[in-house]
Amino acid sequence: MKVKEVMTKEIKSFSPDMSAKAALDMLIKMRMSGLPVIDESDKLVGIFTEKEILKSILPSYVHDVGKFEYLENPKGVKTKIANLEKARVKDIMRRDVITISEEATLSEAARIILTQKIRRMPVMNKEGKVIGIVATEDILKGLLGLLKNNE
Repeated sequence: MKVKEVMTKEIKSFSPDMSAKAALDMLIKMRMSGLPVIDESDKLVGIFTEKEILKSILPSYVHDVGKFEYLENPKGVKTKIANLEKARVKDIMRRDVITISEEATLSEAARIILTQKIRRMPVMNKEGKVIGIVATEDILKGLLGLLKNNE
């Protein structure tokens, strides 16, 4: 089974110039953890995720502290949250987006999701355009469908 058979074809995305706060509000409303960022020429330029937002809010040294436990929120967190109104999606998005071909197998999609520790990937056609999104849930449903078809 191919990715194109299980992917979500209705593409929701953000503009790079959209307010980061408005984009976060949309993610929460849609109950999604991230969406691709597509510019005015329909080019994929990044991915805007809850994880990227957390990275922008927490202090930059958060990776260095390891298992350190915050007893209170760091002082700058409130300021950074307030600054989400001024920030743009392009300021926070991850630019190195992992994508997959519509012709890839579900096993390949699962391998990428597991090894790259991501939840979803934009699906690209041969022309390099985003034509869908494949998420962990889509892959699992497809793989379960294969099992049912073999019973």
